[in-house]
Amino acid sequence: MNTFKAYRIHSNPNQIHSGFEMLELDDLTSGNVIIKSVYSSINYKDALAATHQSTILKKSPLVGGIDVSGVIESSEDNRFKRGNKVLICGSGLSEVRDGGYAQYIRIPGQYIIKLPPGISLYEAMAIGTAGFTAALAIDQMQNNGQSPDRGPILVTGATGGVGSYAIDLLSNLGFKVIALTGKQNQADYLHGLGANEIVSSKGLHLGDRALEKGLWAGAIDCVGGELLSWLTRTVQPLGNIAVIGLTGGTSINTTVMPFILRGINLLGINSADSPPALRKKIWHRLATDLKPQYINKIVTQEINFEQLPEMFDAYLQGKIIGRTIIKF
Repeated sequence: MNTFKAYRIHSNPNQIHSGFEMLELDDLTSGNVIIKSVYSSINYKDALAATHQSTILKKSPLVGGIDVSGVIESSEDNRFKRGNKVLICGSGLSEVRDGGYAQYIRIPGQYIIKLPPGISLYEAMAIGTAGFTAALAIDQMQNNGQSPDRGPILVTGATGGVGSYAIDLLSNLGFKVIALTGKQNQADYLHGLGANEIVSSKGLHLGDRALEKGLWAGAIDCVGGELLSWLTRTVQPLGNIAVIGLTGGTSINTTVMPFILRGINLLGINSADSPPALRKKIWHRLATDLKPQYINKIVTQEINFEQLPEMFDAYLQGKIIGRTIIKF
């Protein structure tokens, strides 16, 4: 190829804009593997970066997109050869190196995952960072003793990508799942993914005591802020809260009481910087015991690359249900 299309973000004091540009390989950040992109996806983080709503980029300019799946075009890394099907999620894409919103990407081989048997290139991006993060959260909770016999798991931000996959994966493992959402019109969608009950976040009484009644054996929180503060007060003894999102705020207000009297655990989930061995483990699980049952329900739309800029505002406004796949 000579030139190819990419969605590039410029974010510095003198130049703040994003849009499609024609690039050459030498315009991209360094790497020893060239991948021809087949699919990508949209995450909340991608919308923040593309619309300059948050400081995601650590250098500028960069191609956006934290996820991509595709086929090896050429490789100077002997672990990969032309024609291999691969994926990349996180790993500094659209933060310190050019990301997946391009027809070709160049990246160091250590960030690439060979597509596990049992998952297609399409499914890899249907799952993407959202599904990987949900699976990582569940894996960490299980490592910390979470099991279905201990009681229900609450999932907040339930209609988003992470929340949707959390419900799917938890229900498939035999957990009772309670979905917390402000979108009561999506009850059928959530029940279809395996949610046993739905709780409305509208008018939810959060209480103000150091310890409220223990309601859940654990939680996967995609919201943060006051909702996370409330979770620390309402999770049952020895419960785990996997902390993922911040759409509801970055600060929490709690006390030591839930930690020393109930022994609860806050598990920070950082999917972007997970080490390679852990990434391989989680993707293996996503192809086996944690493979989602309802990918076709969670992917609610597939768009062409050219439609990408039209989607970001809807993500920031919380109007998107499930996942959006980009086809190159």
